[in-house]
Amino acid sequence: MNRRWQFDWRLLMFSGLLLPVLLSLGVWQLNRAEEKQMLLAAWQQQASQGDWPTLVSGGLERGRPVVLTGWYTEYTWLLDNRTRDGVPGYEVLTVFTPVEGPSLVVNRGWVRGPRTRDQLPEIDTPGGLFTLEGRLDGYPVPPVLAEDTGPASGWPRRVQALPAATVEDTVASPAGMVLKLSDSEQPGAYRADHAPDVMGPQTHYGYAVQWFALAAALTILTLVASYKKNERIRKTGADNDNDNG
Repeated sequence: MNRRWQFDWRLLMFSGLLLPVLLSLGVWQLNRAEEKQMLLAAWQQQASQGDWPTLVSGGLERGRPVVLTGWYTEYTWLLDNRTRDGVPGYEVLTVFTPVEGPSLVVNRGWVRGPRTRDQLPEIDTPGGLFTLEGRLDGYPVPPVLAEDTGPASGWPRRVQALPAATVEDTVASPAGMVLKLSDSEQPGAYRADHAPDVMGPQTHYGYAVQWFALAAALTILTLVASYKKNERIRKTGADNDNDNG
């Protein structure tokens, strides 16, 4: 028996308006993934070939990978109220002096805090010349600032936040961003398992798949709904014929 598709014009209009939107969102995410891939590739090349002073003069960007060679200094702040796996602790922030260019703060990762608040963890800052790899990020300043609870002198110092102005009181003309170490294998690192600072291409690809999947689901549901409606019409027509007979 031949069957004809009989679409509901309201359902067809709804699908016709929504389907292009879903497809365009999927294509947009694919384009964003390609742009992000090119950006990360350019950043990686600049990190391996460019020098720190040139990078600073050109403008620092959050998430940009950086490779630096220099020395750790004695200036270390312990960023309070940082937890890992439900355990309280601190993030270790130490000033790093590159061979060339301005000093900057390096987030060396997380360390467990002592049992009592009147003690600070022992921080081991290695000496010598090191090469660090990491990504740039903003200074750790939460929306609501609490008062510092650590000593005003001596190092390390416990802080609730570390705005740039606090660093400038200790270091002359520091860089405008912080360097987060890429992993715990970096020199002087503690538990450096920071979340990514920039959305990678894989995330955009994942979003694109979701939008295309929704578009496919919409198409299938529209066809299924129209098919059921057509069958219902046929059944109603057959019942009417039986009644007339």
